[in-house]
Amino acid sequence: MKTTPLNPNLPLKEMTTELDWSDLVPDDVAAGQVEDIRTWIERQDQLTDDQKLKKSGRCILFHGPRGTGKKLAAALLGKVTGRPVYRIDLSAVVSKYIGETEKNLRLVFDAAANGNWILFFEEADALFDKRSEDETARDREANQQRAYFLQRMEDFPGIVILAANLESNMDDTFAGRFQSVTQFRLPTAK
Repeated sequence: MKTTPLNPNLPLKEMTTELDWSDLVPDDVAAGQVEDIRTWIERQDQLTDDQKLKKSGRCILFHGPRGTGKKLAAALLGKVTGRPVYRIDLSAVVSKYIGETEKNLRLVFDAAANGNWILFFEEADALFDKRSEDETARDREANQQRAYFLQRMEDFPGIVILAANLESNMDDTFAGRFQSVTQFRLPTAK
């Protein structure tokens, strides 16, 4: 597995876990969906003869309350498929200065494209909330940041996982961008 040395200025941190696949306890629907994602990652090259599809990435949304296994699922997907998983620090990516957010995202996606990484954006609903109607310069800048992120996410050849607490808080333009949407629910006594 080829990895890129980390630039200490990049707003990301590698996620690892000592837990195993059996430690993840989502409901049956979520478990099946996460297993499908695992299969796709492991067998991407075997699933298609189309070279363009082989190089295409996958955009995934995990949503549900805190403590339901979204972060663990991402870490385990990396562990079982032999890919490093990097959590993106959104507070360090988003900047109040025009163009800085896009620059930070470009650095992250460019580094990740060379390393076969899985990118994990936690608390994504806070950054990618519903678009405004361009009322102020700040609103226009935020909409441009979202558009740039969407473009980079779609062009990324690897795996991008967005984790959100409430799917309903996210902008509708994201809905069609995900190949997989998994809802994590609070575990029951079972």
